[in-house]
Amino acid sequence: MKSSIAQAIQLQYQPVALLWSNEKPADAMQFLEGKWGCVMWLAVHAAKGKAAVANIKTFGCTGGGVGLGFGNQYENFPGGEEGFCHFLSSGNAGRPGGPELAEQIKPFMTKESHENFLHGERYIKSPHLVHKFLEALPMTDIPEAFVVFKPLADIDPLKEKPQTVIFFANPDQLSALVVLANYGRGNNENVIIPYAAGCQTIGIYPYLEAKSVKPRAVVGLTDLSARVYVRKQLGDSHFITFAAPFALFEEMEQNVPGSFLERHTWLSLMKEES
Repeated sequence: MKSSIAQAIQLQYQPVALLWSNEKPADAMQFLEGKWGCVMWLAVHAAKGKAAVANIKTFGCTGGGVGLGFGNQYENFPGGEEGFCHFLSSGNAGRPGGPELAEQIKPFMTKESHENFLHGERYIKSPHLVHKFLEALPMTDIPEAFVVFKPLADIDPLKEKPQTVIFFANPDQLSALVVLANYGRGNNENVIIPYAAGCQTIGIYPYLEAKSVKPRAVVGLTDLSARVYVRKQLGDSHFITFAAPFALFEEMEQNVPGSFLERHTWLSLMKEES
């Protein structure tokens, strides 16, 4: 499947199609069962041209399991949801049983993860507010066994229908995508930036939007931890994700001809970057 958008905004990396499937693509990258990994690496792998896949046993981390739609995996975090609520905020060191649990799991964690478990990532002010954050997440149980990431160019539209199309965009490209998402709508709130993990802004939030009559795009990779991990894969720090539910993607594709993407303001921006 070709993308007029990708050509018009001169993406450095391929758009990525996220699909649900009961079949695993041949030679797809997959994390080992029970091994830690960042879901964003799977998306990056596809952006570089090769398929990647995850199922309920190979989603890499609890946030990734939630983000891809494998239910509430925070229940399986060390110490359960309460342990996670302290991990994301103030840490488990001051919680009854927290230091003892941290000692038990220390052999299975990186030094950084163990330190975060004890003292918190501090991304949300308090454990109570993390509970509120979890209540607001659109937890999902997808109906198929696998979440598949494939280069959009490898999609056969007669056989496959992506749930989401993901762009890794620089600031100028992101600006163009935001304008294009609003271009044919007649209103100006067709892109959202929720606070969530990087994987959740390409997974469960676009899944939720896809249920709407007028689905919105989701800007992501504002997750600081995910940015650290993705920087190691892409070698740069300026990428942001833009995830469009497939219906919106098709709408945006149809709106490329005759739009600002053919006019001098956009073309001058592209000329300055080349």
